[in-house]
Amino acid sequence: MISDPASRPAPDDGLSLRERKKQQTRQRISDVATRLFAARGFDKVTVAEVAEAAGVSTMTVFNHFARKEDLYLDRIPEALALFTRAVRERRPGETAAAPVRRLFLELAGARHPLGALGDTFPAFWRVILDSPALRARVREAVEELEAAVAQAVAETTGARPGDPVPRLTAALTVTAYRTVCATTMARLLAGERADDAAPGHRALIGTTFDALEAALRALGGPASAPRSP
Repeated sequence: MISDPASRPAPDDGLSLRERKKQQTRQRISDVATRLFAARGFDKVTVAEVAEAAGVSTMTVFNHFARKEDLYLDRIPEALALFTRAVRERRPGETAAAPVRRLFLELAGARHPLGALGDTFPAFWRVILDSPALRARVREAVEELEAAVAQAVAETTGARPGDPVPRLTAALTVTAYRTVCATTMARLLAGERADDAAPGHRALIGTTFDALEAALRALGGPASAPRSP
């Protein structure tokens, strides 16, 4: 997962004042943590230090984040929500790959951190690469994402319990996303600018998801697409 304090959604006008304050506190804690981790390294900063710098108690930090790693990888819930909503709301006859492709292209075009294309992202990724704890949390997050997508596929296709197609669909879809992200990440870490990498990034999304769509249709046939209303 990717996070960048410079790229945040505007407050949701549908939230109550209390909910908005909670959202703002959570974002402030995460932003402070991100700056500290980037400056000193993830493993050299304590949660207590993050709390002090953010002007809150350690208990408040843990009220918003279940573990230290989630202070940095704070977009995991957003990724779960975006991917599962895309899969659940896909058009009749589409596999799970089609809406995920559209979402990926939209995020990349907006330079959203989950789109894996931005000039500020390499510094963030280096902190992850330098921390075994963060790398382990990323692997867990991938498993969480696969499980959430599998459930969305199963529910929208009416798959029977034990049917392997939803799990295989989710694993292949998330792997396709990860592969494109990792490929572009390597280019940006090597010093390439995001604008220069963008055409190749979009092209790789296209070719990867073309192959994925063909594989999913061969794998699941009609069962891989949502049921008609």
